[in-house]
Amino acid sequence: MLSETEVLDAAADVAKILPRTPTVTSEWFDQRLSSTLFFKCENLQRTGSFKVRGVLTALRRLPPERRRRGVHAYSSGNHALALAWAGARLGIPVTVLMPWDAPDVKVAGARHHGATVLRYDRYTDDRESLARELAESAGTTLIPSADSADIVAGQGTAAVELIDEVGPLDVLVVPVGGGGLAAGTVLAAKALSPGCEVVGVEPANGNDAELSLRHGRLVSIDTPRTIADGAQVRHLGRLPFAILREHGTRVVTADDAELVETMALISQRLHIVAEPTACLPLAAVLAGAVPVAGRRIGVLISGGNVDLGRYAHLLGGGPAGADRQPGSEPSSSRRPCEVRG
Repeated sequence: MLSETEVLDAAADVAKILPRTPTVTSEWFDQRLSSTLFFKCENLQRTGSFKVRGVLTALRRLPPERRRRGVHAYSSGNHALALAWAGARLGIPVTVLMPWDAPDVKVAGARHHGATVLRYDRYTDDRESLARELAESAGTTLIPSADSADIVAGQGTAAVELIDEVGPLDVLVVPVGGGGLAAGTVLAAKALSPGCEVVGVEPANGNDAELSLRHGRLVSIDTPRTIADGAQVRHLGRLPFAILREHGTRVVTADDAELVETMALISQRLHIVAEPTACLPLAAVLAGAVPVAGRRIGVLISGGNVDLGRYAHLLGGGPAGADRQPGSEPSSSRRPCEVRG
């Protein structure tokens, strides 16, 4: 079982390479929710998501011979994009298996950084078996998107930065796909803010994590149909599941209509672009699935890689389709930046 010390060690290592992403606040959200919210903007991280934290941690720990042979991975998009960027930086050949319906911005980004991109059907193919077979035949190392101690430790570094910056929190809300981010966040909170409850949020149509924790065993589902492409997984990773179960982590859900509404509010009030998966935490808070009144709340905005045409379509056709104005990105200063909305 991974320890919180390993997450703190990963944070010290990641800080040598990656920028500290900004944390922003909003009087509008605070007043609406009668709480104090801190938004950790991982959409402004290298490659546009938190995924690069875990990838760098894993790749930097590979022995030289395994680096030379290269790595394989399967990914809905952000893990592939992060792996391609990190591989190019470290001189490691990268091959990624991505679904045919992955956002073009993620596929193009992976190719731009030199990765070989192979495609699969997320609804009919077993991506894990395909990737494992490819890695075994090529003699490369498989880098999972969540089910790895190095990945979990690296992904937890976003929460380390947030708590270091704003102080102890009462609740920290994160999206859940394979569970690596949630598991790493649980360990970071245990180390730096022991009284903080970590709540995971997954799509309503893909509540495998909630089912797994309720039944005390890994539950696998059909690939969910949801706009939250980063959380279109069939099951949690075994290591993340073990960590979440051990710490009694609660997982709730948000539906696609709530995600569209939240995307619009994030654009309008925080003036940043968040992909649908990144809207899961705030959507659950706004829906009342996570009690926040009178409390200090951390909300992790996990990524911003969304095709602009799809982004415009979702916002134009969603329940919050009116009264949206483009804005500027928040300051990258170390202290939380107040975005007045």
